[in-house]
Amino acid sequence: MNKIKFGTDGWRAIIAKDFTVENVERVTCAVADWLLNSNEKPTVVLGHDCRFGGELFARTAAKILASRGIQVHLANGFVSTPMISLGTVNYKASLGIIITASHNPPSYNGYKLKGHYGGPLLPSNVEEIEKLIPEKSPVSSDDIDMAELLSKRLIQAVDLETMYCEHVQANFDLAAIAKSNLNLAYDAMFGAGQNVMRRLLPDITFMHCDYNPSFEGTPPEPILKNLRPFSEFISLSGNIDCGLVTDGDADRLGLFDHEGKFIDSHHIILLLIHYMVKYRGMSGKVVTAFSTTPRVAKLCAHYGLELEVVKIGFKYICEIMLKEDVLLGGEESGGIAVKGHIPERDGIWTGLVIWEYMAKSGKSLYELIEEVYEITGPFHFERSDLSLPETVKNNIVKNCKEGKYSSFGKYKVDHVEDLDGWKYFFENGDWLMIRASGTEAVLRTYAESSTKAEALDILKDGRETLLMN
Repeated sequence: MNKIKFGTDGWRAIIAKDFTVENVERVTCAVADWLLNSNEKPTVVLGHDCRFGGELFARTAAKILASRGIQVHLANGFVSTPMISLGTVNYKASLGIIITASHNPPSYNGYKLKGHYGGPLLPSNVEEIEKLIPEKSPVSSDDIDMAELLSKRLIQAVDLETMYCEHVQANFDLAAIAKSNLNLAYDAMFGAGQNVMRRLLPDITFMHCDYNPSFEGTPPEPILKNLRPFSEFISLSGNIDCGLVTDGDADRLGLFDHEGKFIDSHHIILLLIHYMVKYRGMSGKVVTAFSTTPRVAKLCAHYGLELEVVKIGFKYICEIMLKEDVLLGGEESGGIAVKGHIPERDGIWTGLVIWEYMAKSGKSLYELIEEVYEITGPFHFERSDLSLPETVKNNIVKNCKEGKYSSFGKYKVDHVEDLDGWKYFFENGDWLMIRASGTEAVLRTYAESSTKAEALDILKDGRETLLMN
């Protein structure tokens, strides 16, 4: 049997190739062993998102756990990752499990683990579970009677959607958003946020809010290349003030302004810090992943906030949030957590913070970004994912490790940071970053400059240099 390995955010694999019922059984047997070793009466909150086979895989996991005497709270219908995390806290469960491959292509599914505190299970615990995964499942879920487990109430259905909506309604002034003059739009990317948003703000404009496990062939990742129809819709409509988009399991987000221009997570992070400190009088540490803009450091210095930069993977941010007073934790990929909620990325929650900010300030997203630019200076960020043969990708990584890149075309390297990948800074403060993905067979390249054209040019020269060797 193949070795099952959890990446930066869970175990993900291609459905029917490696993501199979038997492999889900193997992982769940390990989870059950770990829970029984570390808890007297373990309980689990379990669910699935909108992906193909989600219900089958969730029921498989539920049967394995319950057959071992572990109480399972099984979500009704599809749910988002933040709903599982919040449910884990509210039900005081030992663990949360969601069957999801997040933003990966439609052929993938996955298995995420959430701690009792409502955030990613800590890396040390994930490693403990990995070591317990058997080479072959000792039990078949086909031999386990689901009806019997339900009758014994070892498996109980729970309504996490209503629970989540009530939690949002208690923490946001949705009436202020609804009564403002803002025309808002939401794109679910056919993902798990669609039902919740219809319930919370039924009068806004919706796109891709249907059940479609194929995602129309587009990976449900909230980056511009996957969101052209939403961008064009906003641009052509001429009356949408802001568009919110969340990924497949609704823990990541992206935004669009009134012109249909994509607002990346770097800008969202800066907007949130600015709003929470200046307008809401909040404080705390800021924690960002290595691929996030250094402009965060400039804003934190302006407000006297401590900043810590960590490896990529929200689990590293979560670990700090559990120990310290954290105002915001954020990643370049659109995963952001804010104070006053669970230590978990939540695209809907974060988007509502921005919409509430717009509604109460009476300002456009453009005007709010200009406020931030007065402190940080304007900038543009671009990213390009390179699908390369494994040998080529490995050779580039080897060259990075050996310090072989002193320039990328006309861009001379001033210094390098290598916390998680390689960030090559140029003399004017612009930068190019190179990192192999932890969940996909791609090499990610990122660039930041004062203009969009310059950022794209850095990526072009970077790509040419990398593929030259």
